[in-house]
Amino acid sequence: MSDYIIRAMAANQQIRAFAAVTRDMVETARQDHNTSPVATAALGRLLTGGAMMGTMMKGEKDILTIQVRGDGPIGGITVTCDSQGRAKGYVNNPDVILPANDRGKLDVGGAVGHGYLQVIKDMGLKEPYIGQVDLQTGEIGDDLTYYFVTSEQVASAVGLGVLMNRDNTVSRAGGFIVQLMPFADEEVISRLEQNIGRIKSVTELLTQENTAEYLLSQVLDGFDIEISGRTETEFYCNCSKERVEKALISIGRKDLNEMIQDGKPIEMNCHFCGKKYNFTVEELKEILRRCR
Repeated sequence: MSDYIIRAMAANQQIRAFAAVTRDMVETARQDHNTSPVATAALGRLLTGGAMMGTMMKGEKDILTIQVRGDGPIGGITVTCDSQGRAKGYVNNPDVILPANDRGKLDVGGAVGHGYLQVIKDMGLKEPYIGQVDLQTGEIGDDLTYYFVTSEQVASAVGLGVLMNRDNTVSRAGGFIVQLMPFADEEVISRLEQNIGRIKSVTELLTQENTAEYLLSQVLDGFDIEISGRTETEFYCNCSKERVEKALISIGRKDLNEMIQDGKPIEMNCHFCGKKYNFTVEELKEILRRCR
């Protein structure tokens, strides 16, 4: 089954909801970056949340970037998404290993630590929208919940999960975002809080039935649900040798000259997907000629 995101309304338009299954996306990220289990879980959660948030944007060229910066051993996480459900990302330290937390789960919060979460929305305006909040737990879902409430003033609940196999491949991944409309009544709010309170973990639900529809059926139990759209989602990086050439031009003539004087080809890696691009000395000289 390919990864996908569904959008829905519930309780007579009083609730907006998103749910996703993202196993293939997270497994692709794991393979590209050779991440440890806890790094896979951290990156996978942010990729899943970011992909759903990306589909909230309207413009085809709109870009969403989420950065998590903490004092834990993972260092930081960066995820970039578009409105078509495509996401890419990386962690600063993909090799971090930590013991399980006190619930016997991967200690994502311990890997991330204390710091901040920043959301940047580039929607083609003169300046991008930037919202930043302090990390609450480092578990990603809690931190995105806090971001929505604090920075966008939208009452929300975010649940994210990544389950690993014994061979450290990804078994299940997915999540949900539910948001209350300003006119939601107290009965709806109370019922939704009860539903979310009963959910022990997203991965447990995905183990029972690995569909986004099932996730929403549990989060929105007892409400009428109207699914309004479905979007395929994937780990997608649009890097190319031409883009890397532009990056080389931007570093300036002095640094390019030094590379040429070394007399050796260079290798450039994409942060987001790990793909390697090689440039010969002759190619560097040609780039230098185009550099002003």
